Amino acid sequence: MSISSEQRRLVRERAVNCCEYCLISQTARLARFQVDHIIATKHGGTDTNDNLCLACYECNIYKGSNVAALDPLTGEATKHYDPRQQKWEEHFDINPDATLTGLTSEGRATVNVLRINDKARVKQRVGELMSGDYPCQKIEGR
Repeated sequence: MSISSEQRRLVRERAVNCCEYCLISQTARLARFQVDHIIATKHGGTDTNDNLCLACYECNIYKGSNVAALDPLTGEATKHYDPRQQKWEEHFDINPDATLTGLTSEGRATVNVLRINDKARVKQRVGELMSGDYPCQKIEGR
């Protein structure tokens, strides 16, 4: 299985060069964002467009091939947030201090596993929030 250059272009355009997990923009980043398999191929995921999203390096590296985790609030197993099937604003909230709060079990598990509120990541979002660059442009259907 491999992702075609056309698919990579489609994923970037669909995401408006925005990480579909943490909503940070690729603009002014040194490293290009990565095309992520929402469900990893080792877990039966495919290279179809509905299983691909754009992820910043940090979200992608911490997510790895994980598809589920424990909800830190309930301790129950839950799937991660799926940018193709779910709306971002139903699962996350942006706080004034640029931290993200998971509103659902999927949101809380995703914030936890992807380490979205690590100090360095929050510091980056604070700067972008203050300059009006965070969150990046909303995506239709989120």
